[in-house]
Amino acid sequence: MAESAKRKDIVLVVEDDVLVRMNTADVIRDLGFSVLEAVDADQAIALLESTPAITVLFSDIQMPGSMDGLRLAAVVRDRWPPVALLITSGQVSPHTTDMPSGAHFIQKPYHPLQIGDQLRELTGAQTGQP
Repeated sequence: MAESAKRKDIVLVVEDDVLVRMNTADVIRDLGFSVLEAVDADQAIALLESTPAITVLFSDIQMPGSMDGLRLAAVVRDRWPPVALLITSGQVSPHTTDMPSGAHFIQKPYHPLQIGDQLRELTGAQTGQP
């Protein structure tokens, strides 16, 4: 079992591709984090409203629904400022000015070690190896 941070950070993974979402969630769990999963921005916002302990939003940019991942990240920054933002895409590489303040970007396909590095940087957690 992976060594985890003293506090149990909760990462909300927002990804419409079920296999990518499940794989990413498994990698993040193996790093010692708790994970919630959402298929789109609307489901993500519902989870954020019902689970105030979420510490990181990890969202794909391109997804169906009422808003894309960049808009979702902007909403999260406005409504839940303490939530760290990790944005991903295999199709676009947003300019830093297009992302909310403090957001990090990771290009798909990503390696589990990249996810671990980003989550450590965003949360200060000591993560295990995948």
